[in-house]
Amino acid sequence: MSTRPPSKSTAKVTPISGFPEYLPSERIVEQRFLDVIRETFELHGFSSIETRSIEPIERLSSQGEDADKEIYAVSRLAGGSDDDARWGLHFDMTVPFARYVLENAGKLAFPFRRYQIQKAWRGERPQEGRYREFTQADIDVVDVGQLSPHFEAEMPLVIADVFSKFPVGEFVIQVNDRKIPNGFYQGIGITDVIGTLRIVDKLDKIGPEKVKALLVESGTTPEQADQCLALAGIRSTDLSFVEQVRALGVEHPLLDEGLESLANVIRTGLAHAPGKLVADLRIARGLDYYTGTVYETQFVGHESWGSFCSGGRYDALASDGRNTYPGVGISIGVTRILGLLIGRGLVTASRSTPAAVLVALTDDDAREGAVAVASALRGRGIACEVAPSAARFGKQIRYAERRGIPYVWFPGAGESGDEVKDIRSGEQVPASADSWTPPAEDLRPLVTRVAD
Repeated sequence: MSTRPPSKSTAKVTPISGFPEYLPSERIVEQRFLDVIRETFELHGFSSIETRSIEPIERLSSQGEDADKEIYAVSRLAGGSDDDARWGLHFDMTVPFARYVLENAGKLAFPFRRYQIQKAWRGERPQEGRYREFTQADIDVVDVGQLSPHFEAEMPLVIADVFSKFPVGEFVIQVNDRKIPNGFYQGIGITDVIGTLRIVDKLDKIGPEKVKALLVESGTTPEQADQCLALAGIRSTDLSFVEQVRALGVEHPLLDEGLESLANVIRTGLAHAPGKLVADLRIARGLDYYTGTVYETQFVGHESWGSFCSGGRYDALASDGRNTYPGVGISIGVTRILGLLIGRGLVTASRSTPAAVLVALTDDDAREGAVAVASALRGRGIACEVAPSAARFGKQIRYAERRGIPYVWFPGAGESGDEVKDIRSGEQVPASADSWTPPAEDLRPLVTRVAD
């Protein structure tokens, strides 16, 4: 009787759309971006947390009109019960963060500054720049009872700092305050403020004519619809937006409050991130929990890609019935940014490996000595690897070239000891593993911007 296990049919391996997997050189780009984000967040005093991947579905579905269709429900394939379906994968970081604050309020120091870099899952149709599984990087500041408005001005400064350190190209952070359209709409007699905001938020997708038609269909008069579009058309890089709004002749206390708040944000931007912030009164953000300043970020010349970094202020997202925890936050769509920059060939890594040095082998018996060299280099912070086999030196050099490793180390090659070769220039010089260091630009892979 045969003892061989039954043969298995060979299934064709195909990717699942919406779940990106990077090649090593692309992963280096992603890792460097995450390093910049993390370092910058920490420079601004934000502490790191991580939350679980699932939340109750009713909690997730309460955060906006489109939330239900974005949620992936979680259940066991076998042995589970109907109750399993009450959990869903989080589609952003704000909802789990609000829950985290409520659960840990007695252990946190307020105002609490946190950053969170994690995966999220969203049930939408995959396309370029849109994914079912993706990484987000969020910052939030939350306080008890009241939140100082100066935090709303701080958020875009942090983002401007991040994007100025990574080769994303020119960018602009568009800012509005939800109190401006809320007060304006009430001032012209519109009662369904949230519904109107949701329609105006579609301007970039469907254009002003279709937005006006939807507004009229929703119950506004044509004159009110025109006023809504006039407000949404105001955009300025300075404080002139205030007078442009005043010129529309609408008065309401909430409108006054929003104009003052947005002016403070833009004023701070002019002082500390000149040219990066713009007041754009069409920005509304579709999620219902935003109550004050809202942000969207676009790359100059690639506005059709939409926003890559967005957020805003929320006054009542987290409450335990006794205390309310208002906050303001902003989120970087890491995977969305990199998917387009890498996909369009706009950024590239200088090599596909962290290794700066390949330690060559003269023969198989030389491996122990090569490992000793590699260990000495690593102890000094120089990433390296030992050649996989004692092939001809030419073949080992070609291996380094394919990997993008700039230097090959030859133990005992010189009269006085080891030598190292820059395989790009061909220069080969004596070197000691205890003292040699590559130029700073070769120590780690570089991520650079490619001309559009």
